[in-house]
Amino acid sequence: MSIVIIAPNKDLSRWITAFNKADESLDVRIWPETGDQSEITCAVVWGHPAGSLTAFPNLKLICSMGAGVDHVLKDPELPDGVPIVRIVDEGLSFSMSNYVVSAVMYHHRRFDKYLADKKAHIWDQPSPPEVDCRIGIMGFGVLGQEAGRKLKALGFEVFGYSNSRKSVDGIKCFAGEDGLSTFLKQINVLVCLLPATPETKGILNRRLFADMNRGTYLINAARGHHQVANDIIEAIDNGMLSGAFLDVFENEPLPKDHPVWEHPKVFITPHIASITNPDAAAYQIVANYKAMLAGQPLKNKIDRDRGY
Repeated sequence: MSIVIIAPNKDLSRWITAFNKADESLDVRIWPETGDQSEITCAVVWGHPAGSLTAFPNLKLICSMGAGVDHVLKDPELPDGVPIVRIVDEGLSFSMSNYVVSAVMYHHRRFDKYLADKKAHIWDQPSPPEVDCRIGIMGFGVLGQEAGRKLKALGFEVFGYSNSRKSVDGIKCFAGEDGLSTFLKQINVLVCLLPATPETKGILNRRLFADMNRGTYLINAARGHHQVANDIIEAIDNGMLSGAFLDVFENEPLPKDHPVWEHPKVFITPHIASITNPDAAAYQIVANYKAMLAGQPLKNKIDRDRGY
């Protein structure tokens, strides 16, 4: 019984070291050098080629190398009945929530204005140095709740939205289609941390923006899958959005001719809001692998129908 890692174009040196630290007795193979494919019972994947998992007739477990599983579920030839697990790591929550807080503070303290003033040699002390922020987090799971608590502790008014209603002290939560419009009317900063599912594809579009308070600021640290870039630019240019802070894009790396590179009201980062720690992830994967072999319950197993 063996594990195969399928992650084309990814440097796996730290992952191999991490798996050896977790259990040096494991037989870990790197795709496409898989050896006897019938011996593979667990696949650890990130961006695997569609159909590649069908090569392993005895596959019993699929592990995402990160918190997201959209890259797994988009495979039209995904083997039926094989459980899929993801990484849930305090380090991921720590980094993501800090990223969200940083993005909010960038807008709250008007740093985009002061960067522009610096380039123009403008000393503008009289203007108000802060923007009032009522923050809505769309996608209020583990990561969203951690970010919400930090923002609440800083004194911001925070609202949460998710598919099923959550309960977090001091944060008013909304849920479902009926709650979305009401949620959007409460806020002027929208943070997207939604899972990538068929239902959420392209949700950050002109129709959603039209339902928000004019001048709302957009932060997306989830997936490029969620956003329609042209709609975001159009909404900023016509004042529906006051600006955007984007970590993710529909095509990555971001093409050099993409208009957001030069847009003065769009701040971008290269999908670095939260990066998986191989050491923490390897221990989780090995624990689930051993649980699978022993017939025990798996941790962080996803629901294929829900997409997370």
